[in-house]
Amino acid sequence: MTTSVLLERPEPTLGELHQAAERVDEDRLPCRVNDPELFFAESPTDVEYAKALCEDCPVQALCLAGALERREPWGVWGGQLFLQGAVIPRKRPRGRPRKHAA
Repeated sequence: MTTSVLLERPEPTLGELHQAAERVDEDRLPCRVNDPELFFAESPTDVEYAKALCEDCPVQALCLAGALERREPWGVWGGQLFLQGAVIPRKRPRGRPRKHAA
């Protein structure tokens, strides 16, 4: 009787992400050609813009997988917004929410 062992591939490390990015033309990496602060912006509009920039990134899936594994504390990684290690759908503006819809 033979037993097969399934080896799971560990999630990508930051080093693997950087190696993958090195194999791609830097002009195709939005996080390298735009202001890095954009990916850690406070404004909901800027956050949505950063997420949109990630859509065509050739290392987007690797970036997102690594960020999920590392439980990134905040920022846009792989086209998703992270807060306290979890993906959240959108950044809310500062202050209290309105009582009535505008």
